[in-house]
Amino acid sequence: MSTPHLDSTAWFDDAFRDAPLMAILRGMGAVRSLALARTAWDLGIDLVEIPLQTPADHETLAAVVEAGRERGRQVGAGTVLDAATVRDAAAAGAAFTVSPGLDLEVVRASEEAGLAALPGVATPTEVQRAHTAGLRWLKAFPASLLGTGWFPALAGPFPDVRFVATGGMNARNAADFLDAGVRVVAVGSALEDETELARLAEVIAR
Repeated sequence: MSTPHLDSTAWFDDAFRDAPLMAILRGMGAVRSLALARTAWDLGIDLVEIPLQTPADHETLAAVVEAGRERGRQVGAGTVLDAATVRDAAAAGAAFTVSPGLDLEVVRASEEAGLAALPGVATPTEVQRAHTAGLRWLKAFPASLLGTGWFPALAGPFPDVRFVATGGMNARNAADFLDAGVRVVAVGSALEDETELARLAEVIAR
């Protein structure tokens, strides 16, 4: 892996300093995504991810990036599977990329474009490969299937890796995963439920 133009570890260390939550707004359209992004920011969730899977998602990303810029918030592109999508994310003004799996070519393309990269992992082999490449922030996916026991087990050989738990996460199980050693939990539809918002606020205040 070539020398990165951006240090993803330092970037995420700073970005996740104030809250253990991230918002993922998948396939919701621009209007709904903008509303939920503002809800997340008001709650204290600084980072919002817009997965890119359709042309409409690219328009949504650009709109949420603009709204985030007005509030000093960073917005990222999710489901980034290749370098072409990295270029689209950068063109839309994204600050970071998130991938479901570990592809060091996508990581390199992201960092060379000035975007922090958060690749996905689900096995010790993938974590070791990412660690060898210098990555310390990784997305654990699908976290609900991996279970809370996966994280303390991986902390033994990889004590300096920080995990973002993604997939099946909500306000009811977020605290359990954080207690298991997860650094950040990614939530989505919980932002539309008033009762969930109260629980999320409690998680942030921990």
